[in-house]
Amino acid sequence: MTSSPRPRLIATDLDGTLLCSGGTVSVRTAAALAAAEEAGVQVVFVTGRPPRWMRHLGPHIGGHGVAICSNGGAVVDVRRGELLETSPLDPADTLTVVDRLRTELPGTTFAFEFPAGFAREPDYTVVMWESDKEHPIGPAEDLLAGGHVDGLFKILAKHPDLDPDVFLDRARAALGPLAETTRSSPIPLVEISAPGVTKASSLARWCAQQGIDAAEVVAFGDMPNDLEMLAWAGQSYAVANAHPLVLASVARHTVSNEQDGVAAVIETLI
Repeated sequence: MTSSPRPRLIATDLDGTLLCSGGTVSVRTAAALAAAEEAGVQVVFVTGRPPRWMRHLGPHIGGHGVAICSNGGAVVDVRRGELLETSPLDPADTLTVVDRLRTELPGTTFAFEFPAGFAREPDYTVVMWESDKEHPIGPAEDLLAGGHVDGLFKILAKHPDLDPDVFLDRARAALGPLAETTRSSPIPLVEISAPGVTKASSLARWCAQQGIDAAEVVAFGDMPNDLEMLAWAGQSYAVANAHPLVLASVARHTVSNEQDGVAAVIETLI
């Protein structure tokens, strides 16, 4: 660790990796992020969260203010609340995704993320960040056909009772190369993006714009949606609480998110 060159960019997942339970940033982690930025190391949050869930993290994002959200589907300036770019799904492909998952995995319900917000089917249960905000509700086919989700960059598909990993495997088998299919939640919820759109692809594009090579990036993650990013970065760490597949795929490990695993590595690197 001490012999490794200082990175130019730190890319970290949020929930289960950087954040403590309840989505908070600990005092130690906040200090480590600030120290990295002060040392000239850029910090980029690379998350499955949609842009609208990023507002309270603004003080910790650093001088550039940019986060990669929705598994690479959106890049947002957190400080200004401005969507900088999106990678939308093809509307025809979106209808096919819904049809295939309904056929192969009965009981699946859908929600959609797009530049103007969020929409869902009536039986798709929402979490606390969504439940208090008005949003379109209706059958997926009606939402897609009615122009309610223009610019859609992420589909969420939820199943009432399948094992989360089984649901992911079966959804991937049903969709194949039609879309990128992954998961980041402990419940049976899969997250679907346009083909080729991952955390890694959007992070690589951002780094290229900054003149930063993959070898100069240190990445942190905990779930299957982090795997491509962890494989791309020059140095990668899995937190101790990570999914077994992530722990098996990543050579370097740090302590859990509750023990400030990301901060522990940053403190050594800086």
